[in-house]
Amino acid sequence: MDSPDVNSTMPAASVADQSLSRGRVLMALLLLWLAGNGLRLTILAVPPVIPLIHDQLHLSATQVGILTGLPSMLLAAAAVPGSLIIARLGVRSALIVGLLATALGGALRGLFPSIGWLYAMTVATAAGVAIMQVTMPSAVRAWVPQRIAFATAVYTNGLLIGEVLPVALTLPLVLPLVGTWQWGFAVWSVPVVVIAALVMAFAPSGTTATAPVGRRWWPDWRNLLIWRLGFMLGTVNAIYFATNAFIPDYLRAHGQGEWISAALTGLNAGQLPASALLLAFASRLQLKAWPIITVGVLCVIGTAGVVFGNGPIVVAAASLEGFAAASILILVLALPPLLSPPDDVHRVTAAMFTISYTCAVIIPVISGALWDLSGIPALAFAPIGASGLLLTLLAPAINHVRPAEA
Repeated sequence: MDSPDVNSTMPAASVADQSLSRGRVLMALLLLWLAGNGLRLTILAVPPVIPLIHDQLHLSATQVGILTGLPSMLLAAAAVPGSLIIARLGVRSALIVGLLATALGGALRGLFPSIGWLYAMTVATAAGVAIMQVTMPSAVRAWVPQRIAFATAVYTNGLLIGEVLPVALTLPLVLPLVGTWQWGFAVWSVPVVVIAALVMAFAPSGTTATAPVGRRWWPDWRNLLIWRLGFMLGTVNAIYFATNAFIPDYLRAHGQGEWISAALTGLNAGQLPASALLLAFASRLQLKAWPIITVGVLCVIGTAGVVFGNGPIVVAAASLEGFAAASILILVLALPPLLSPPDDVHRVTAAMFTISYTCAVIIPVISGALWDLSGIPALAFAPIGASGLLLTLLAPAINHVRPAEA
């Protein structure tokens, strides 16, 4: 008698359930990756066209710093309200609200040729991103609870792709097609609307209901872990956003304007190898200080290369900064869902982003003011390099972080 097929002994319902479960996990990972794209597509449409906005609206370097710092300010200010939205609406609805707010604000930024209007719509765009950013770790915990580190790396990979696409394609492809930077902003809002529709249609079941009444949302500011994570993430956010802001005008001031697109692409594309590396090794690098110290040093080296290099050296240095920034971003973003109970992830994440993006607001403004007051473009990068040094000093604190008890 032939031996029975092992699979034939498994009830058909169990096989179907396993297949359905795998399908749900894959769909959840796909939605997380797409939503990660939505976190950055509209925000990173700005740096490539800063020289055009600068000329048309007659901006000073300080105003450029404010324009760049506004998204970070809203990511800080709206993080805790984002926690409230998650507590009241649930993960799926909060994510959809954030996506739609981001798309609408991003599309309307170029409606009127006014710096005030540009600032206002940048605020609206960033508010939507802030809601999304607080929601993502909660979505990871709710949708893929068995693979938190991997799912975090997946959505962060989507975030990095969302940073690279507008930086790489706006000048050579989008602007020649649509003609103006205003219409370019509208183009990058379209995929965000599509992502919102996909989340609405295919978010995993069990995550669509309104959150339980009375769910806590206000962060516990006495928790030292929140401050440690916030300041470590804050140094990298400051480095990344300030470098994106000042590379275009810095290169143009030194007669290297033809390298702007390549340098910005390098800064953002340099993050992709880090994402691939962390997809494979995130679990081995979690809760260790040496990777953070290493990327802090790399950030300082990259900043020096941008300031003192030229042409290909600037591109390579910017790519190095991107690699380092993405590495710490992935490592830190995985911690709230790993270290917090399911109903607490949004509170820890909101506090962490409030602290970190406050740092990201301050550094670009200081950088712009140093340039304006001194007339020396290189001084805009002094606070950026100092942030890398600060990260190396903060890194040993990660040795005190331990997973929460089950």
